[in-house]
Amino acid sequence: MTSPHITGKPIKKIAIFGGTHGNELTGVFLVKHWLENDAEIQRTGLEVKPFITNPRAVKKCTRYIDCDLNRVCDLENLGKEMSEDLPYEVKRAQEINHLFGPKNSEDSYDIIFDLHNTTSNMGCTLILEDSRNDFLIQMSHYIKTSLDPLPCYVYLIEHPSLKYTTISSVAKYPVGIEVGPQPQGVLRADILDQMRKMIKHALDFIYQFNEGKEFPPCAIEVYKVVEKVDYPRNESGEITAVIHPNLQVTNLLFL
Repeated sequence: MTSPHITGKPIKKIAIFGGTHGNELTGVFLVKHWLENDAEIQRTGLEVKPFITNPRAVKKCTRYIDCDLNRVCDLENLGKEMSEDLPYEVKRAQEINHLFGPKNSEDSYDIIFDLHNTTSNMGCTLILEDSRNDFLIQMSHYIKTSLDPLPCYVYLIEHPSLKYTTISSVAKYPVGIEVGPQPQGVLRADILDQMRKMIKHALDFIYQFNEGKEFPPCAIEVYKVVEKVDYPRNESGEITAVIHPNLQVTNLLFL
């Protein structure tokens, strides 16, 4: 993807989500830390709010309680009448939309960074939902350059038939940050350090953008969804194969 020189309104409101999946502990740890001491994420002129998105799942150290919070943030679910019968994560999505949205409105937060881990060996990865957003392309380029020589990949999920409704899509600019490999329910110091640096560089870029710094045109390499490939299954729907050993550490588990 390429981006020209960027201009636009200053970014003011930013949220950092952790615990969207309650067993992905790096984001949980960082957000809890920043709730106690947010000095490192504050920048002049920015309102930066750390937030635990799925506290019940975090408490049980499980991906979710009733359904995946990172798949239910569509307008249909957000518009459902509140009732005891709604799945917990749908209720939570509505609460988050009230706090950080409303989705698709001028009042919504400018950027939400949603922090995730994966068991896959995909290193530092930025997950974007719009290939035409010059601001996010420039920010991704800045983060990648700042992390060098540590690799940082960009993954694009805008395919119309494969895209899903992330919880960060409540914001004008949703950004997923996924770092691995890390087992579920485990905290690794090296993975934590990498995610922490990604947030630092992202906030530094936003601050410099707001201050009027000019960023030259840039291009970044991205990976995008082409299709979903399921495991071979028998007539009962049971998986009948495993990942080949040569590919075992590269099979991707996303957001």
